[in-house]
Amino acid sequence: MKNTYDILKERGFIEQVTDENLISALFKKGPVTCYIGFDPTAPSLHIGSLVPIMALAHMQKNGNKTIALVGGGTGLIGDPSGKTEMRQVLTEEQIKQNTESIGKQLSTYLNFSGENKALLLNNANWLTKINYIEFLRDIGRHFSVNRMLSAESYKIRMEKGLNFIEFNYMVLQAYDYLYLFQNYDCSLQMGGNDQWGNMLAGTELIRKVEGKDAQAITFPLITTSLGQKMGKTEKGTVWLSAKLTMPYEYYQYWVNCDDADVERFLKLFTFLPLEEISVVKKLADVNLNMAKTVLAYEATKVAHGAEAALAAWQASAKAFNSKPVDEGLFPSSDIPRQEAAKDTSAIPRYNISRKDLDAGLLIISACAKAGLTQSISEAKRLTKQGGIYLNERQVLSVNEKINISDFGESNELRLRKGKKKYMIVEIRD
Repeated sequence: MKNTYDILKERGFIEQVTDENLISALFKKGPVTCYIGFDPTAPSLHIGSLVPIMALAHMQKNGNKTIALVGGGTGLIGDPSGKTEMRQVLTEEQIKQNTESIGKQLSTYLNFSGENKALLLNNANWLTKINYIEFLRDIGRHFSVNRMLSAESYKIRMEKGLNFIEFNYMVLQAYDYLYLFQNYDCSLQMGGNDQWGNMLAGTELIRKVEGKDAQAITFPLITTSLGQKMGKTEKGTVWLSAKLTMPYEYYQYWVNCDDADVERFLKLFTFLPLEEISVVKKLADVNLNMAKTVLAYEATKVAHGAEAALAAWQASAKAFNSKPVDEGLFPSSDIPRQEAAKDTSAIPRYNISRKDLDAGLLIISACAKAGLTQSISEAKRLTKQGGIYLNERQVLSVNEKINISDFGESNELRLRKGKKKYMIVEIRD
């Protein structure tokens, strides 16, 4: 029977490990207590945080003890890892609000109650109580400055200047691991590949203080097949919060992924069995688009729940006239197999008044105001290129206006940019 480490490895989560033999032995002994840290620098996590979140979810689903650690303490300093400049320091109140918000968000993916519940901890609970002199004497003496400066996270910053506050980040993160090892029997830290130096510092601190082994696993930095950073679109970051990124827009992010990314994303961002996902490499054209639909539906369901996923699927299927997914594809998915209902409520909407219409509203202006394009200039350029549509009719002139007749017998019409991006314009009385 596969252990959780084998599952994570097969699904593409593993990048670096401290010692694979010791980690395999650790999992064979029984349930493993692991933790991942989350930085509370924003009120929401984004798609870039999904790999560690899904890894924790797999750990819990397979009977391990999981700890989600929100960095309310280290967040007051700022992590220099992967940064070329010092991160803006947030106030204690901002950190507190972000920490609470992220904790609620993680509860969508992890079960914090009942049997085998995950733990949600905040390192401010112990870091803010540290006695500085005692900490230097008992913890700081185990760190070599020369070795710390050789870490990639510090080397990048040395060119522009690394201040003393940031220099302490590695020590504090290492102490987090020691604290969790001592108080929660946590013997595995997981995180992004940019945290490798900090994680090794933690395993070494545990070895020096406790004389015992602790392990670390890093995840790869996920980019698209085109080399783009995950979760970046022309609108900006794709957030896990439904308030910042609507479930329909979240669904669209996944359904519009590149063909080459479908199999890998299904492995990482859904819980579908690997044997079902393996068929993707044989799919093409319509069937591959069906796989994208399943990816979008399952990823949205994990993030926002089944009801939101269904609404996004219905709206998208109606807007793009998508074919239903064949019964034989991905049988473990509960995605509806019939034609979608005519529900477009999940599609982004923009309200205009009859007064605006009477005054003469340019289509390019409506595109920019509604957020379909980033600016009027972009709307003009796309119109000249034939990329703007009103009710499936190609807009031919930048001077064309929306008329009351465009709404037909309803009070709404559809604007489209390119092949995949829709916006419903609705008359507001």
